[in-house]
Amino acid sequence: MYAVVKTGGKQYRVAKDDVLTIEKLDGEAGAVVELEQVLAINDGKGLTIGTPMIDGARVAATVLEQKKGEKVLIFKKKRRQNYRRTKGHRQQLTVIRISDILAKGQKVAAAKAKAASATDGDAPAKKAPAKAKAKAKRKQRPRRKKRPRKINRKTEPKRIILDGSRPQEIERWPIKKLVVVPVTVAIPKVGALASRNSVASR
Repeated sequence: MYAVVKTGGKQYRVAKDDVLTIEKLDGEAGAVVELEQVLAINDGKGLTIGTPMIDGARVAATVLEQKKGEKVLIFKKKRRQNYRRTKGHRQQLTVIRISDILAKGQKVAAAKAKAASATDGDAPAKKAPAKAKAKAKRKQRPRRKKRPRKINRKTEPKRIILDGSRPQEIERWPIKKLVVVPVTVAIPKVGALASRNSVASR
């Protein structure tokens, strides 16, 4: 037995115990919802097609979870205008399980009772492993070691030597103050230079 239903602007072929991801419906996990837009029903004896809907036919379902779909990127660009815009979107979705297909005149009480019992039985079983996993993760986490302090070579001062010409960089030191090493250079007197030049000219 199957039915064709319409929800969120889309059509789905559903059967009992099928799990569907559809556009968002109001309701928390465990709530029972009814899809009233039924286009066709096949009960095994024959196919009944609506015009366009079947009067009184419904599909009962149980909400499993509310979630978001995968992210979709929207990118807009205008060439030669330096215009670029990027946005992201995640569609709101609802995951449901089909509990029963109801023709005209059938009641939903039995379907609601079955859905309630199923959710009550599944809820504690799902929560227990999640707590156990969380505790196991906490125990397995190793402590992070402190990283050594990094030395920024670019901003720290350099050690230089002044030799009378151009200061030359020797190496970089991890110090806070600039260290200048003075160097004494022997400079000849002016008179001695003049006497040397006169002797050379002779």
